[in-house]
Amino acid sequence: MRHLLRETDTPYTELGHADEKWSGDALIDLMVAHPILINRPIVETPLGVRLCRPSKRVLEILPSTYIGPFVKEDGAVVIDQVGSRVA
Repeated sequence: MRHLLRETDTPYTELGHADEKWSGDALIDLMVAHPILINRPIVETPLGVRLCRPSKRVLEILPSTYIGPFVKEDGAVVIDQVGSRVA
């Protein structure tokens, strides 16, 4: 559960979330109260659920059919125009 928490630019440190005392349920309650703490995107497909950071991790849980070109948010090409994986 802890891997879903964003540490930078959030109240993570101020709220003491690094402390191991927080149970999974408590961490969920804290994320509900402070949505900025949730690392995104979390993607669910029939093949599973992943925290897709970096964004190309989404390819691990997409069906193997060609989805078209895939370019990361920084402009890096992951799947080209013909469906070949570049990175």
